[in-house]
Amino acid sequence: MDEEGLYSQLQKVLKKVGIQSRREIEQAARPAISTGTLGATETLTARVVLQVPATGIDVAIEDAIKLS
Repeated sequence: MDEEGLYSQLQKVLKKVGIQSRREIEQAARPAISTGTLGATETLTARVVLQVPATGIDVAIEDAIKLS
């Protein structure tokens, strides 16, 4: 196994996940706050599910997002 190649590929995937996740959350939260659906000081629960079927990985990662 090429450790550097694996690391590079993992970094690429994680960067894509991070950028897209941030974009989706921002695009959903901003209008919800402006219409009053969400309060500007709320805390949201975020959950990401990571699945890599060939390895048997199926894990949920949860954390809080404080809007204030």
